[in-house]
Amino acid sequence: MNEETTFWKGSPSQWLNIGPFSLAILLSAGIVAGGIFFPPAFIGLMLPAIYALWSYLTVRCQTFELTTERLRITKGVINQNIDEVELYRVKDMVVERKWWMRLTGLGNIHLETSDRSLPHVDIPAISGCLELREDLRRKVEAMRDKKRVREMDFDETASDGAFDDMGDMI
Repeated sequence: MNEETTFWKGSPSQWLNIGPFSLAILLSAGIVAGGIFFPPAFIGLMLPAIYALWSYLTVRCQTFELTTERLRITKGVINQNIDEVELYRVKDMVVERKWWMRLTGLGNIHLETSDRSLPHVDIPAISGCLELREDLRRKVEAMRDKKRVREMDFDETASDGAFDDMGDMI
């Protein structure tokens, strides 16, 4: 019997925090400007620092582990939530690379699954997303063959009757 092994483990890039980090810098600049006229306002510098730290930790504590059998997703800074999706349940994969992601060598992988608790899974801002998508596709197919599972979708609009291959009602 084959043993489950990890073939990729990673977490999103901190580039996801470009917005929160920029906001924290702008707020800090505003507080410093206000502190020139009202020195006790400098205490307010703790708020943007805490906000930036929390944003950092939220992304840092999110990990994705792809094994030969499943995708394990770990989220949470204080309390952890670990969820898993069996690879044979993956129905579709889409790679998204926005312009700023292409500049930084990152990309998002969106998965559509038949898992009831996680029908849509996003693996955001990871490097090497194209290679990972190909590895994942091969592992999904291998797992489907091993489990003898095939994914079938049914057309919900055809609920009134059955249709043949040409789309004609039978």
